[in-house]
Amino acid sequence: MEFLISEPQSFLNFIRQPWHWSVSGIAIAGILFLMTWMGRSFGLSTAFKNFCNIAGAGKKYEFFNFDLKNEYWRLVFIAGAIGGGFIASTFLSSPEAVAISDATISHLENDFGISYPQGGGFLPESLFNFGNPLGVIISIVGGFLVGFGARYGDGCTSGHAISGLSHLQLPSLITVIGFFIGGLTMTWIIMPLIFG
Repeated sequence: MEFLISEPQSFLNFIRQPWHWSVSGIAIAGILFLMTWMGRSFGLSTAFKNFCNIAGAGKKYEFFNFDLKNEYWRLVFIAGAIGGGFIASTFLSSPEAVAISDATISHLENDFGISYPQGGGFLPESLFNFGNPLGVIISIVGGFLVGFGARYGDGCTSGHAISGLSHLQLPSLITVIGFFIGGLTMTWIIMPLIFG
């Protein structure tokens, strides 16, 4: 990975290249330190509660009745994540497909019929497209389960695994263990049943 910038055009290539995972880790640690210093906890699923408050759910349900002024930062963060994601995927996307091991590529293609994204990107387009009913069903059911789990577990992966564990909260540790059990169950039991 080359980090030296020798000409103006190479700056764009510098940004678009696949970066080492530690860069994201350092950025997340910096954000978490800043938020802890500010007395706030990091998590994105709480934004759904904020959107319900904005829509007026607080008039009917006490759970959604709170002062939204303390949550403006989270709404700005969400807007930045959406805007940044759009800019990155539209103008700064990597020319390479996501780098995964040859053994994983072979396993997915031979055992499950899931092809590696040849044209770049992160998702196998042969599975996740509107023309594939199985991919649409998996996306809808998976999205529902993620939303239900975030509400039932009172937080998402960023809230529990990043913020909660950093603050040594036992409920977050239990929830993160549940995340791993769910991931392993999907990988080793449910996925072979769906695609096998």
